Amino acid sequence: MNLSDLGDRICILGPSNSGKSTLADAIARKRGLTLIHLDLLFHLPNTDWEQRPRDEFIALHDAAIAGERWVMDGNYSVCMPQRFQRATGLILLDISTSASLLRYFRRTLFERERRGGLEGGRDSIKWDMIHHIAVATPKNRQRYRAMLEQIDLQKLQLSSVRAIKKCFQDWDLAR
Repeated sequence: MNLSDLGDRICILGPSNSGKSTLADAIARKRGLTLIHLDLLFHLPNTDWEQRPRDEFIALHDAAIAGERWVMDGNYSVCMPQRFQRATGLILLDISTSASLLRYFRRTLFERERRGGLEGGRDSIKWDMIHHIAVATPKNRQRYRAMLEQIDLQKLQLSSVRAIKKCFQDWDLAR
């Protein structure tokens, strides 16, 4: 699949720490698309990942998807129906739980400036996040795979870190 096959409104889904933000950033630069990190809409800036009120998040999300050309990374099921109605393509990153956990620890401990990071936020190891990756993510992974089969969009599933790296090479994406 060519990157252009995914159209001008691309959703990137996948488990936490799978590389959604990094891939979205690279696609946005390559294609000249507006980059939207859902984590930044869902959380309040200058906090330790404090959530916005739900109605405020949904309003920000819906305003973002109204644009004509964007790449959006993040899951947030509450807004998926309207997002998928506007999207022209979907990429599902489906890396293993162990890879997600390893990437979480590496990112949290060693990366101070990261793509999709919360402005003024502080990354720290959080038990809730470890639990989310280890317990909730495997259930979500099954749900996302089933959803992918039912969605009538151009779509691509990348099921390993190696497959994601190959995508960067094939599409000539700079990191």
